[in-house]
Formats: sequence, C-alpha cells, structure tokens
Amino acid sequence: MQRLHRQQIDLEEAIHLLKDTLPLPGTEILPLTQAAGRVLSHALAATVDHPSVDDSAMDGIACRLQDSQNTPVILKLVGESRAGEGFSGIVSPGECVRIYTGAPVPEGADAICKVEDLQIEGDQVTLLHPARSQDIRHRGSDFQTGQLGLQKGDVLSAARLALAASMGHREVQVYRKLRVGILSTGDEVIEVGEPLSPGQVYDSNKYGLYAQLLELGLEPVLLPHATDHIEKVKENLKNADLDVLLTSGGVSMGNYDIVRDLLFSEGEVKFWKVNLRPGGPALCGLWQSLPVLGLPGNPVSALVVFEVLFKPAVFALLERTDPPHRRVKARAGKAFKAVPRKTAYWRARLSFEGAELVVQDLNAPLSNMLRGLAWANALVVVQPGAGIEAGDLAEVIWL
Repeated sequence: MQRLHRQQIDLEEAIHLLKDTLPLPGTEILPLTQAAGRVLSHALAATVDHPSVDDSAMDGIACRLQDSQNTPVILKLVGESRAGEGFSGIVSPGECVRIYTGAPVPEGADAICKVEDLQIEGDQVTLLHPARSQDIRHRGSDFQTGQLGLQKGDVLSAARLALAASMGHREVQVYRKLRVGILSTGDEVIEVGEPLSPGQVYDSNKYGLYAQLLELGLEPVLLPHATDHIEKVKENLKNADLDVLLTSGGVSMGNYDIVRDLLFSEGEVKFWKVNLRPGGPALCGLWQSLPVLGLPGNPVSALVVFEVLFKPAVFALLERTDPPHRRVKARAGKAFKAVPRKTAYWRARLSFEGAELVVQDLNAPLSNMLRGLAWANALVVVQPGAGIEAGDLAEVIWL
C-alpha cells in the first residue's frame, strides 16, 4: 500500500492540495451570446471611450451656463440635437438647442436645462430654473480607451456582458468547462426506478453532484455505476474523456472501499481524511494522471464536501474574482455542537426575524439524512471544540 502524502489534514490544506491537483483548463473564444456564466481567462480593456462624446443626461435644452442663471430667462431656439445626429452649428450667446437624452452636446453649450423647467413657444424658450453643467455626461466619464473594465477570473454576468459590448468586444476569451465525471460505487446502490430490495438505496448522489457541477459552470459526465470491484471501476474509466473524476463511496476504512484501494495500489494519493464533519474520509489523488476526488457515499457528506472542498478549489484554480461562498454572521436560534479536532458544517435554516438574521438547527445530525439538506439554505461553521450556544453569533455559509 502506498505511503500517504497527507492524512487527517485541515480543510484549507485540502483545498490547496486539490487545487494543485486539478488541471487548468484551456481557453476558447466565444461570442457574447454564448458566454453567459463563463469565466474570463484574460482581462478586457476598452477599445473606445464611453460615452464617445459629451452628451446629455436628460431631455431638455442645451445652452450656455452664463445665459441661464438669472431665471426666468428667454433664449432663442436654433436647432436640435438627438442621439445619433447632433446639432452641427455653434450655440451663441442667448441661444439654445433642443436636446434629448444621449444626444451630443453642441459646441458652445456647457449646461442642460431639463424639459420640466421649460416653457417653449415657437423659437422662444423660457427657462424657469437655471441650467446645470452636471447634467452633461463627459466623454470617457464611464471608461476610456485602453482602460481595464473586466478582470481575469470575472464571471460573465448579464451586466458584465453588457459592459464587454460597450467596450467594443463582440467575443471574449474564457476558460473551457472542466469535464467532470461522476462515478457512483457500491453493491447496495441501484438506479432510481429499479425495484428496491432490503438494504439497497437509490443513487441520489449522482443527481445532486450533477446539479452542483452545473451550478458551478462545469460540464458533468455521468459514468455507469460501479459495483464493489476494482476492475469494474477501471472498466468504467477505460474510455472516459475527463478532466476530473468525482467518485461517490468507497473511500473509507472498509474491506470494500474500492476507490481507496485503487488509488493506493495503482495511483497516487495526495491526501486522505480531512478534519471536517460531515465528510471526513474525503480522498484526493491521481489515477493514470486523472485527478480524482473521492467523496463519501453518504449523501449529505458527498454534497457538503463538494460545497466546502471541491467548489473553493475550482474557484482558486480559475482565479475567480468572486468568493466561493457568501459568509454572514447570524444569531443562533439553538445550540450547535462542536466536534473534537474537526470543523463541523451543520445544516441549518437561515431567515430574518425582524431586522436580524437568525439561524436554526434542522435537527438532522446524520449524514444519510437528505431531508435536512434539502430544506437547508445554510451551513453553520463550528470550529473544533468550540460549540455555539443559543443566542451566540455564528459564522454561516449562505447557500
């Protein structure tokens, strides 16, 4: 059996080791219409100024500031400026130009008076209130040519895609999606819908992991179920085109923990066992150069390890600029117990009571109890040996 490189390690070290084991995906260039939710692999700089000219922030008239201060005052209307077609002349003393939102401010004008403060009769415009220079949006006030607008690692949300377009980019370079295989193991695990014999369970893990991978922006690949035989696992991986493999089950201390045995006998182990609960038996290694993260078979353990270990490692790998979790402080409605030498992540329900965030225990301590996780919208983080009493402020991951 191979000597372990790391055993019974803290979560932060496990995240670092897993991140270093994962392959950095290549990049691809996509049109903006196909890039939503993808991660930028390179920073984006503006190719244009925005706005491209001094323009008006509202409908009204453009005039000289010094002509409009002693209101009411009458100015002569000499033309108009609209978006896409500006006024070609020059605004002289005592003159004004009708202007619309986004239209270029004509030469000679340096202030805007909004339409609500005007009375217009023919070419005579009465200003009831002074015009304002701050209602002109100056060229490049949003961004200028060459200015960085988006960073490597930014996830392309709707607003960021709009910004990329405004900066003059029709295409963006993003990381390719990691192809992540999902392999469930265990003689007792069967496909949903098959007749269920005593002692058997339906394969819930692969569907939960599949959804988690989609939410993370990766490409999940479902592999055929593997019984408790090493050769069956190897057969299922023979022609798999994967970047990473997630296994479910087979990583603990039993005689039939085949993923553990496979990595120890034929692969390379980076770490085995992490100081967390649920999910302590998590295993990371390589098999024929394929990175493998072995998750516990218990459903809650598998989903929690994905959330607190795999997800942060992927964020670090891609240098994402957003944090993997939203962490908040909340008042504990009930006590949350500590675990000696392990950081606990207890499923909980987070809600507002008045203006205060309160987190409640879901009374589902066992790692095979999926109902608690299904109703949970938070994980309460309990440090080793330091329980949280009712009324204390707790650190919470808001799912």
